[in-house]
Amino acid sequence: MRPCSGGAERGALDTRDARAVADGRKAAFFSAARHQGHPVRIYTAPVAQGRAVQVWVRSDGVERGVARVRTVLIEAGAAGVLLACLLGCIVARTSLAPLARLTAVVERIAATRDTRHRIAVTGHDEAARLTGSFNTMLIALHGSLTAQRRLVADASHELRTPLTSLRTNAELLAMIAPDDIRRRERATAALGRQIGELVDLVEDLAELARGDEGADEPADELRLDALVTQCVDRARAHRPATVFTVETEPTLIFGVRARLARATANLLDNAAKFSPEGSVVDVRLRDGELTVRDHGPGIDPDDLPYIFDRFYRAPAARARRRYGHAPVLPDGRGQGNPVLQLVNM
Repeated sequence: MRPCSGGAERGALDTRDARAVADGRKAAFFSAARHQGHPVRIYTAPVAQGRAVQVWVRSDGVERGVARVRTVLIEAGAAGVLLACLLGCIVARTSLAPLARLTAVVERIAATRDTRHRIAVTGHDEAARLTGSFNTMLIALHGSLTAQRRLVADASHELRTPLTSLRTNAELLAMIAPDDIRRRERATAALGRQIGELVDLVEDLAELARGDEGADEPADELRLDALVTQCVDRARAHRPATVFTVETEPTLIFGVRARLARATANLLDNAAKFSPEGSVVDVRLRDGELTVRDHGPGIDPDDLPYIFDRFYRAPAARARRRYGHAPVLPDGRGQGNPVLQLVNM
């Protein structure tokens, strides 16, 4: 540090502002200049009337320190940005990993049409919830596709036997001599019954195929007792060997007539089907509750969990068919109870 008067080092340090400070025209101040090729910081202040002092010090060391700090800050900032980018990529990849697995499964399902694929659920975040929801959707979709395939396969199986029977009876009818009117009438009546039963089977299959879609059908006000009486009359014509007793009372309800008629017809048909020939089926409608009671063997407790499964036939029903106790169109085709369940739903 070197003090100097206002006129010292003329040409190296500007003394015009120092004279202004000495004359009182300017307050003390700091300034920067160069002295002998080196940067300096100068402080100019008044000391007495008409006099001022300038104190200066070389600032190249400070500037070098500032430059080093600036370099360090720039390098640290660049390293921080790179580190932040790297950590951001790692966090993003970790967070998006479940979505990547989800995308891979979706693409695999789209390519293979196989809905058995599942995604492992890890964590409890939103991605985990999305993965769990997608697995639930896959389970439901797989169940729906499986049910659809089973319906097509079972329907094909169920229709094969009655169609074969119809074809055989039609061929037998064609072989009967035209003048044998009695045999032709019996064959024609048997053929008509088989066609009716086949129509019932197809309607049951259509009802099952629609599933819950019918739940949106509008309900109408109807007389349940009249509907039950109509169903019993049809059952008597269809099962002449069974005696139906009916006890009803006027009952007004809201419901889908077609579904209720189908359910009642299946209930009556099952009751007559598994009752001994010539037995009685009691039909009672009281206080809005329809009761159908037969005198058959009943349902084995082992079969109870499965009676509403589609196409399920109890071993006893298979035995009736195997040993020739069923009509031309085999009984126990397994559609009645599932249709009842659909109406109940």
